Amino acid sequence: MSRIRLQAAALRKWEGTLFIAPWIFGFFAFVAFPLGFSLYMSFHRVKVTVGGIETVPNGVDYYREILFSDGGLLYDSLIPFLREAAVMIPVIILFSLMVAILLNQRFWGRTLFRIIFFLPVIFSSGQIMMEFIQQGEGQLAFVESLHISYFIMEYVPASWAEPINHVISSFVIVLWYSGVQILIFLAGRQTIASSVYEAARIDGADPWHTFWKITLPGLAPFIFLNTIFTVVDLFTFPSNPIISKVTTANYGLSSALAWIYFIIVLVFIGAVLLVFGRLDKALGGKR
Repeated sequence: MSRIRLQAAALRKWEGTLFIAPWIFGFFAFVAFPLGFSLYMSFHRVKVTVGGIETVPNGVDYYREILFSDGGLLYDSLIPFLREAAVMIPVIILFSLMVAILLNQRFWGRTLFRIIFFLPVIFSSGQIMMEFIQQGEGQLAFVESLHISYFIMEYVPASWAEPINHVISSFVIVLWYSGVQILIFLAGRQTIASSVYEAARIDGADPWHTFWKITLPGLAPFIFLNTIFTVVDLFTFPSNPIISKVTTANYGLSSALAWIYFIIVLVFIGAVLLVFGRLDKALGGKR
């Protein structure tokens, strides 16, 4: 009997291995190898010739050039972009959370509205978004009439005024990128049992206290998930100034810049993990 169980367990392992084998092959062929080769190129001078790719060892010269010798290649674009990301991420999270809560209510045409909020994610490719941004589309009509950008420039420090104005100037486009976050929050909201809300209403809790005591704590894991997703999505946004600097003119220099940017993204995600980890410990006794 035990032998049959061992054979069945081994068979399940082989079945799992066969199912995951295409992914493993695809990862090593199309992800791991390009990543490794780009890291190799970042330490070499790369020249593409008719006979193939020629590489000459260059050490860490490209990294030294980007970080110290020619800091403008990275810092002049990176610092404003990080400030812009610090403004844009909370905006996307708050907007998608509010819309998801509204779309979870029962009203006529709810399915249609859910589709409408998700359609831009399907149809708005990177090139389409770049065209919208270059044409100055996406700004709210009342922003210009009320001269909000002028007040921001007047009362907000200059280092933060420009990123905030840039977010406002493409506010509608930013919200278009909230479709996935809305879908995740909507799925998370439906994991909270309706019986909990019924018990809260019986106890006399109003919608405001219900949101803070039930909805928000219940959606905390999904807020964390959406924050990570938004960070990754934002750092690959079509108007990203760092990605636009990665060209094929110098493969070695571009590879070094890409790896430095990759490390910066990991640090940003690590900061998010640290903040949410501390918040989870702080709220652990209250949930």
